Amino acid sequence: MQRPANTGRRRFLGGLIAAGVLPRPTWADAGSPAYLAAGGRSDGSYLLCGIGADLSVRFEIPLPARGHAAAAHPSRPQAVAFARRPGTFALVIDCASGRLLSTLACPEGRHFYGHGAYSRAGDLLYTTENDFTKGTGRIGIWDVAAGYARVGEIASGGIGPHDIRRLPGSDTLIVANGGIDTHPDSGRAKLNIPTMAPNLTYIEAERIVEQAALPSALHKNSIRHLAVGPGGEVALGMQWQSETPVEALVGLHRRGAEIALFDAPADAVDRMQGYIGSVACAPDGATVAVTSPRGGTVQFYDTATMTLARSELLEDVCGVAPAADGFTVTTGTGALRCLGGTGGARASAPLMWDNHLVAL
Repeated sequence: MQRPANTGRRRFLGGLIAAGVLPRPTWADAGSPAYLAAGGRSDGSYLLCGIGADLSVRFEIPLPARGHAAAAHPSRPQAVAFARRPGTFALVIDCASGRLLSTLACPEGRHFYGHGAYSRAGDLLYTTENDFTKGTGRIGIWDVAAGYARVGEIASGGIGPHDIRRLPGSDTLIVANGGIDTHPDSGRAKLNIPTMAPNLTYIEAERIVEQAALPSALHKNSIRHLAVGPGGEVALGMQWQSETPVEALVGLHRRGAEIALFDAPADAVDRMQGYIGSVACAPDGATVAVTSPRGGTVQFYDTATMTLARSELLEDVCGVAPAADGFTVTTGTGALRCLGGTGGARASAPLMWDNHLVAL
């Protein structure tokens, strides 16, 4: 009599387990997504989605509230979905099964800023946090093997740390300290605009090793979002906290140098309405793409000339990430588009895509 296929598979897997050679699940087990993004439905429900390079939705996992960004494990099909700031929870999700693995809770007197980054080996997770009792930024440290237990924290190097990234091939962290002090008792009110002082902070072995700041005249330009190029160059998108015009909202930093600002015509800068929502670097580092949902615009900057190369209008665009040919963007209207290359692929989903598109 023929043995049922599932029985044979169980015995086969059992033999692998006994031999200690059972392969770990990978992102292929979650449908081989190229990106992660949070989104919301018209009925008020929220999801974390995996999106393929072909712009198809590979999986949908329910979230209890609106998301902001996600951190993707470098090898396992695990993601940490962060609540929209100021949020006090983050969910560790097995994206292959949809199972909730752990819930991260901020210590008392803290909230998350919506972003995190894994170490190179994936054994640690780092989260940006606000110590609102002291008005300082902290980086939480979580042990993955211990079920994402909190094992420590370090200073972020400033106030209001928002985005956090890791330099390629290293465990050097880069933190975007936006400079804005907030407190839950005041909602999303910004408490220190006259004295804010944003910076980029580099951290190695839990020590601050370098910092870069904007010129004093631009101290109200909150450094919010980061992208890292193949050579370790860091692109930064800013949000202007003043009613007066600003000369630039996009910059580039290389270690040991000052922050360089991209040049663009005044009307192109004005078009972004003081707000960069996301930033991405092309795989070859030649182009930086930034989005503004307020301005309904994607801008592409040339890193060789440090100038604006071109712009494209797209309603409520915010998420952006590198693609094999150009960039992929998402919008609050449900659109997914490939821009800046020759393909021009496009799709749509019955979702309002949230702020960020995270490349795997």
